Amino acid sequence: MSNRLARETSPYLQQHADNPVDWYPWGDEALAAARAQEKPILLSIGYSACHWCHVMAHECFEDAEVAALMNKLFINVKVDREERPDLDQIYQTAHQVLTTRRGGWPLTMFLAPDQTPFFSGTYFPKTPRLEKPGMLQLLPQIAASYRDDRAGIEQRGKALIAALAQTQPAAAGTGELTAATRTKALDQLKRLFDETDGGLNETFKFPHPAEIEFCMRCAVACHDTPLMRLVKLTLDRMAERGLFDQIGGGFYRYCVDRQWVTPHFEKMLYDNGPLLRLYSDMWLIDRRPLYARAAAETAVWVMREMQAPAGGYYSTLDADSEQVEGKFYVWTPHAIKTALSVEEYEVVALHYGLDAPANFEHKEWHLQVVTALEDVARKLALPLAQVEALLDSSRARLLARREQRPRPARDEKILTGWNALMIRGMAHGARVFEEAHWLLSARRAADFIHAHLWRDGRLLASFKDGKADLNAYLDDYAFLLDALLELMQADFQPADLAWARELAEVLLAKFEDREHGGFFFVSHDHERLLQRAKIGARNDTPSGNSVAAFALDRLGHILGEPRYSVAAHRTVLAFSQLLEQQPEAHGMLGLALDEQLKPPTLVVLSGNADSRAWQSALSTRYLPHVITLAIPDGTIDVPPTLKKPGGASVKAWVCQGVTCLPPITDIETLLKVVHDRD
Repeated sequence: MSNRLARETSPYLQQHADNPVDWYPWGDEALAAARAQEKPILLSIGYSACHWCHVMAHECFEDAEVAALMNKLFINVKVDREERPDLDQIYQTAHQVLTTRRGGWPLTMFLAPDQTPFFSGTYFPKTPRLEKPGMLQLLPQIAASYRDDRAGIEQRGKALIAALAQTQPAAAGTGELTAATRTKALDQLKRLFDETDGGLNETFKFPHPAEIEFCMRCAVACHDTPLMRLVKLTLDRMAERGLFDQIGGGFYRYCVDRQWVTPHFEKMLYDNGPLLRLYSDMWLIDRRPLYARAAAETAVWVMREMQAPAGGYYSTLDADSEQVEGKFYVWTPHAIKTALSVEEYEVVALHYGLDAPANFEHKEWHLQVVTALEDVARKLALPLAQVEALLDSSRARLLARREQRPRPARDEKILTGWNALMIRGMAHGARVFEEAHWLLSARRAADFIHAHLWRDGRLLASFKDGKADLNAYLDDYAFLLDALLELMQADFQPADLAWARELAEVLLAKFEDREHGGFFFVSHDHERLLQRAKIGARNDTPSGNSVAAFALDRLGHILGEPRYSVAAHRTVLAFSQLLEQQPEAHGMLGLALDEQLKPPTLVVLSGNADSRAWQSALSTRYLPHVITLAIPDGTIDVPPTLKKPGGASVKAWVCQGVTCLPPITDIETLLKVVHDRD
């Protein structure tokens, strides 16, 4: 017998539809039942690719004894954190306040019927294990506490709500932004780097693409060689070691060790979009083939495995297959040897270290670069080109062999914000590498969002099984606006600019905190929740506030619209103190600050002639402050700021702030001008 989750489209909720637990999805029905039955709520938040969510589901939610207690004592609510990030961020913050520890998934919260939490944890087993209390003992204790101590719980709930309010930024004030804030943030970030293996010094190694991009941009601008060394070290380690899928392309979520050896094997769309952009930019700075390969193989993986036939991008690939984490991805030397020729195996064994001890659970190999190909060629006394060809053919054979294995589950819901991150990354990579099929992929995804998730001038957040649902969040609007600005540089379409303007207007009308600056995570007309948060720090993705500030400022320069630029300035000002204090969580805000301190340069290419050579000259150089729009003569529906006199030949109009130069008629002069301004 299935529960109420069978009616939901979320793959994560559907995973629990046949549990013996009487699950509710979040909504009025569950909240009303809690009030009517005077029961506390057991709120369980997770997502479909989460390994420990699967473990807890198997141990507890599929267990008849645990389910009977849950059904007797609680109203049980399941939430997909990818569909409901509004609920997730509220209760993750509440968990930190209640326990003084970081949260994670699964998140297990116990709430009063008014949504106020009074006890929290993450993973719990059925019986005590791993220094965790067991659900069989825990559930009766929590239910008894709620029954016998209502007054105390109510009092602590008020204190918790007050504490949550203290997590919000103070008023922005009327101060000015200065380069000192950027300098302090960079100095802090430098101290946080792992000098040996790259990345930030943390127990688990995450990629942090926005923070790395902030460092990259500033290292180039300031000719900071030591900082650039740390950036390159990080990108090298991530692409050569266990974070990257050496056979199929794409990056895993994070590594569980400091050396980037063993990943948590889930693959998330939201990581790979920013990383595709980051490696594309690194290739512009340093033409090392590794960077081009990481970008290209990520793009190919996304198009092969993560793009729906209708155009949108799917969300995640699970870490597990056949209920074992990483089983789809790891190898034994014997399995590799049976798939390859003798010559191919010699190259693969040296390159990936198959003669070294197993690096995954002491029995299997998760492939990563151990010996550079140049050294492999030397050891085998073969030309480098031949070794490269043997590696390419080996990887193709291993990918084909791997495809015969039972695959990890794929979460096929299409999320607006995550799609926007990939559209931005794919469009940027398409410009840098001049890859038309990448651009087509980005365009198809954007068209899907417009056709299926844009209704009556508002976005919806999620699409699955033919159904678009849920009010969109700040991140959805901000990320999509930013993606459209990137898409317009790769392929200018007036409709994209019009849509970008509409998104910006919704941000200002429905999300902006007009009193204190910045933007709320949910719109003014969103359902009433325990808290209406205004978030500056990165979570798994950059904060919507930082991306909104970056994108609105750019759109303001394109359109000559001061309201957008003012809103962007007030947003950066509202969170600038946090950038100094926690730069490791505010890298995108650092990029927004950088553009406040040095406004972007707008280059408009006009004329009836083919402008592709001009576009190529700009897009194949690292010019992070330059916005390039190629607008042929006769293009209608463009604002006055972009209507430039054309003619038979291409002209470049260069503007910064309110100042525009006379038209430029040759590429070399244009490059000199933008280099001087960037």
